[in-house]
Amino acid sequence: MNSTLDRDPYGDPYGDSYDYTEPEPARLGFFGTLGRWTTRLIAGVVLMGLIVVGGTAVRVWQVARIDDHTPADAIVVLGAAQYSGTPSTVFEARLSQAASLFEEGVAPEIVTVGGKQEGDLYTEAASGRNFLIDQGVPADKIIAVEQGSDTLESIEAVSETLRAQGKSSVVLVSDPWHSLRTRTMARDADLDAWTSPTRTGPAVYTRESQAHGIARETGALLWYQLTHFTADFSYTAGQ
Repeated sequence: MNSTLDRDPYGDPYGDSYDYTEPEPARLGFFGTLGRWTTRLIAGVVLMGLIVVGGTAVRVWQVARIDDHTPADAIVVLGAAQYSGTPSTVFEARLSQAASLFEEGVAPEIVTVGGKQEGDLYTEAASGRNFLIDQGVPADKIIAVEQGSDTLESIEAVSETLRAQGKSSVVLVSDPWHSLRTRTMARDADLDAWTSPTRTGPAVYTRESQAHGIARETGALLWYQLTHFTADFSYTAGQ
């Protein structure tokens, strides 16, 4: 007998007697299934969180690049640290930008805003006003709103002051990375707001300071959008 006749035509020496059926995988129990779906849910939440944070950071960066000189009722300078009436380098950069916009005719007046910390002799608004007067801006063209210990309080104080005068459009001057949050808060406070951020000062000195500013403002903006409370962060020493 030819032994090749006893072989499977595809090379299986056992012919039809060999069982090719693969064993079925073991079924997951209740806790196994629950664990699988929990893992998937956590992964989905993390992914969505990364998308939201990343998208917000991109928007902070995009708005930071906008320098809008559309005419408005007022130029609003967000306050920053001052030392016995002398603006910090951060604040000085903002005030200088506001003075340039005023000279350009973007708005007929400048609003400085900000209260004072315990022990301070001057408010941020007053020290900003004095600086602008020294730069040649007429005193009667500057309104000092001496309220606000954070961005949200300052924006709300400005809105109340301007709307009482029948004014509603503003150009906001702050650091580039601060622009989106201030604009968002101003629009929530019923102001028509756009931004013209500084291009000098510690906020834009280095790549490190820029990355820090974007990260800081991304977190602060997300916190505001979730809670409608402010989340301001201090600048580093020397600013």
